[in-house]
Amino acid sequence: GLLYRPPARFSGRRPVMINIHGGPERGQARPTWIGRSNYFLNDTGIAIIYPNVRGSSGLGKAFRELDNGVLRENATKDIGALLDWIATRSDLDQDRVLVTGASYGGYLTLAAFTTYNDRIRCAFAGFPISNMVTELERIEPSRRDTRRPEYGDERDPQVRATLERIAPVNNADKIRRPLFLAHGQNDPRVPVAESQQMAAAVKKNGTPLWYIIAKDEGHGFARRPNGDFLMHAWAFFMEEYLVK
Repeated sequence: GLLYRPPARFSGRRPVMINIHGGPERGQARPTWIGRSNYFLNDTGIAIIYPNVRGSSGLGKAFRELDNGVLRENATKDIGALLDWIATRSDLDQDRVLVTGASYGGYLTLAAFTTYNDRIRCAFAGFPISNMVTELERIEPSRRDTRRPEYGDERDPQVRATLERIAPVNNADKIRRPLFLAHGQNDPRVPVAESQQMAAAVKKNGTPLWYIIAKDEGHGFARRPNGDFLMHAWAFFMEEYLVK
């Protein structure tokens, strides 16, 4: 993975953002321009880590397949190992960690948040998968066959049982810390119902929930006004629950 350190003027242990890429196949964190995330790095002093968990591309076929189907939890465990590593660092604050990601990265955000909720301060998931079974059942039939080799074939009873057991929406009762969800109403790749069912489940916990549905967006926030609004909302969320 990649660690981006904030400027030296920010002293002491820094809050951390773990930003998980989508994909997972054909997805890889590499050194690049990080766009609006520079605001969090340079203006709020948040350190940013972009991990390459099992299933990421660019590290060989064997590594890429280590999270397929019933092995899905391997990628979540990698976030747990990253939390362990953060705890060893004198420059990072293990008590102020946010996990974020979009699409499949949103799935891993929710999976890590339900698994390690006592170690993660807050989370922001963009157009996330909250249950791979319901996601496969809801998407267009033409997309299912391309996703089943990666996500697992939900028609197989053993695979289905595993995916249901680890689905974030089925473990939402473990979430006791602030969560932010954002989704496009017209998303063809991850149906908006994935966020809707997660929001409904988390509301039962009485924990802070920030929730945005953009009625004129698809898979992502492509329109400038929507992107600006989401960025400001995200900044307020970080200020309220992570930086303080």
